[in-house]
Amino acid sequence: MSVLYFLDLLGTAAFAASGALAGVQRKMDLLGVVVLGLVTAVGGGTIRDLLLGAIPPFCFTDENYLYLSIVVSLLIFYFHHSLDFLHKPLLYFDALGLGTFLVIGTGKALKYDAGFLVAVMMGVITATAGGMTRDVLSDQVPFILQKEIYATACIFGGILYYVLYRFGINESLTAVISAIVVVVIRVIAIHRHWSLPLAKVD
Repeated sequence: MSVLYFLDLLGTAAFAASGALAGVQRKMDLLGVVVLGLVTAVGGGTIRDLLLGAIPPFCFTDENYLYLSIVVSLLIFYFHHSLDFLHKPLLYFDALGLGTFLVIGTGKALKYDAGFLVAVMMGVITATAGGMTRDVLSDQVPFILQKEIYATACIFGGILYYVLYRFGINESLTAVISAIVVVVIRVIAIHRHWSLPLAKVD
């Protein structure tokens, strides 16, 4: 198993957990929790593949992503109380998925000969589209549309990935470094309450 594939599975599990947790918190039934876990885990990557012309999308050619998402969602549904020792577990799962999906999306776009802007955009879409779908379906304003340091962390990570890639740094090392940077920025932002400025309204 390659490092990138492991990161992809890790991100899938993390996003499935965040989606399932959101479903549990909104008091959804078993089916609702599993559906929310699935769309959170594979939604961003599916949109990315459709935009890049990678048909069929990744989760249809490798069903391990679907099985993993369902299993994680079921585990969260039945054992979510064991996560009570974590402070804001949804946010930490989300941060982990954010970093891993960012590097997978940016890396795949570069394999399709995408330029700088498109590569970064594909990374951001991969990392955030599933979470946006999760938030909309669970009746919450998406993180990416709030003042949270969220998509900003992805943009920085995508730029870093592109620069390291163009300098010929080892692909696995580039992915790990970029993912860690995104996760660290997001976690620090959560703890220090970093946010972007809001428009002043009279």
